[in-house]
Amino acid sequence: MSDPLLEPYLFKHLKLKNRVFSSSHEPSYSEEGMPKDRYRLYHEEKAKGGVGLTMTAGSAVVAEDSPPVFGNLYAYDDAIVPWLQRLTDGVHEHGAACMIQLTHLGRRSVWSHNDWLPVIAPSSIREPAHRAIPKEAEEWDITRLVNKFADAAERMKAGGMDGIEIESYGHLFDQFYSPITNTRNDEYGGELENRLRFSKMVLEAMRKRVGTEFIIGLRMSIDEIQPGGLDQNAGLEILKQFERSGLIDFVNVIRGLVATDVQLTGVIPLHGMPSAPHLDFAGLVRENTDLTVLHASKIDDVATARHAISSGKLDLVGMTRAHIADPHIVLKIIEDREEQIRPCVGASYCLDGIYENGEALCIHNAATGREAKMPHVIKKASKLRNVTIIGAGPGGLEAARVAGERGHKVKVFEAMPWAGGQLSLAVRNPRRQDLQGIIDWRLQELKRLGVEVIYNHPAELDDITSIESDVVIVATGGLPQLPPLETGHSNVVTSWDVLSGEFKPEGSVLFYDDNGTHSSLSAAELLAESGANLEIVTPERTLGVDVGGVNHVPYARSFNENEVRVTLNQRVLRIEESDSKLKVDIGSDHSDHFATRVVDWVIVDYGALPNADLYFELKPFSNNGGEVDYDALLKGNPQPINEDDSKLFDLYRIGDAVANRNIHAAVYDALRLVKDI
Repeated sequence: MSDPLLEPYLFKHLKLKNRVFSSSHEPSYSEEGMPKDRYRLYHEEKAKGGVGLTMTAGSAVVAEDSPPVFGNLYAYDDAIVPWLQRLTDGVHEHGAACMIQLTHLGRRSVWSHNDWLPVIAPSSIREPAHRAIPKEAEEWDITRLVNKFADAAERMKAGGMDGIEIESYGHLFDQFYSPITNTRNDEYGGELENRLRFSKMVLEAMRKRVGTEFIIGLRMSIDEIQPGGLDQNAGLEILKQFERSGLIDFVNVIRGLVATDVQLTGVIPLHGMPSAPHLDFAGLVRENTDLTVLHASKIDDVATARHAISSGKLDLVGMTRAHIADPHIVLKIIEDREEQIRPCVGASYCLDGIYENGEALCIHNAATGREAKMPHVIKKASKLRNVTIIGAGPGGLEAARVAGERGHKVKVFEAMPWAGGQLSLAVRNPRRQDLQGIIDWRLQELKRLGVEVIYNHPAELDDITSIESDVVIVATGGLPQLPPLETGHSNVVTSWDVLSGEFKPEGSVLFYDDNGTHSSLSAAELLAESGANLEIVTPERTLGVDVGGVNHVPYARSFNENEVRVTLNQRVLRIEESDSKLKVDIGSDHSDHFATRVVDWVIVDYGALPNADLYFELKPFSNNGGEVDYDALLKGNPQPINEDDSKLFDLYRIGDAVANRNIHAAVYDALRLVKDI
């Protein structure tokens, strides 16, 4: 029986080799608004991995007064054409099709980027997420922008694109026809016919430039799920009007809007939220149109994707974040290696990373976005070696996996009865259990590769020096540290104690978060859900300073529903025992004033310090003294070979055993170090 995902599909004149696509998104890999080598290699990797269609940009902006807040491509610049041609040639060479998304962001932007032109929209209604108060578009703006869309479409076709998708949920194209964002009373406002005028003008102008055979479609919200917005019936009516006009060939179904972080998580759900929440809705749209129907929203596993096609809900199924985690999904299906697909765990580190770090990165695939230097497929080593790894957290397991793929003989020591390191604490929060896939996938891969993992064995110096090792990698993680207090260190409990379940405080709790990561907010969430009377105190200007916008949403929801008090710009100064209670002085960096709280418990999170004693004990026995050649590391080259035979092994440490960072940093340490051992 044939696999429905692998069936070809005739998309107008374009024959796709299978039904799997990666939807348009902006990884923020552009350079000066151009899709240069980093951008190209990212999409080429998916084409190598067998995807039928990769859709680029999220979105490419058509005009200068649509500032690129997501690292967007400049579709308004003629210089983009040769870069697009390189990209499309590379994708086509591997048998995949390539399309691009165009937009004018409208109110979903800021005025203080690039050319400092005013943000523009149908009406002067501010978008909550980006906060600029837009200028109401004048007649000359409308004429100008219609021409800008047409110019951009012509450039995309000249650059070898197989089609264009217009962003139509929360951007200028649909801001004109959505009653939420259009309160005009001229020929572009009021009745639906008027509100659709701009969008139809754009499509007509684009068609004149690219012809009737070129593929054009919309990524469109059919139901905005917001009071006063378009409901399902209104959305379907608009879609049918576009379809009857003959101006579009496909619809990529969206349900919801993205004007707030909460809305964004509804469109692009993260871990702890239901899988494929809008798939049935997309199927309903398909029943009401003859257009090609695409959809992508947390379809992150092959079984769900297969169901989407076999049940007739979709023509093409999008596995976008899944391809960020593993760009070779389709190839592994074809080669009957489905169990080797690296899972998307829904962490949305990729999405938050665009704003927080200026680039989309996968929480546990450090090669994504770094294809020029980091491999997705590990090559066998020319010389096999004995590799010993201490610690089975994400970094240690990744080091073991890569070494195993290289063909080395690998042994892993783990002090606990299970693998996972600090991630084992993270998944104690029921909402974050999907993260366990980071560990489970690696353990499955180690079993396939024949890597030995020894549990319940806190490795000591003699354990390591008594066995034959060419390379020793210390991945022992970190241990929680306490914040600087004038008095009262003995009166605090760490967030790790809460996450582990060993400590379940009752009554009034002051949580002092001087870390600002998932570690602290997740522990606070467990406390809130337990019914504790909770106040969170942080010296930062915002809560969870290192937690991105979409991941902030479920924490904020829990804190709001459980009436958690949040106090910003304050730090704990002193703690004293007082009548079986704790008296806590909190103050600010801004003045000498302080206030006092009386609580039952104080929980703290101040990050972790390296658990690196064994590393320092091993240094005298190593060839390199633990030194890492950063020049070689950053160029993606092997570490220098030390010919000193008087010592036992080369020694390295990775992850939190070096310094308190995160899961991605640990797996990246492991990949770029071990890929050349």
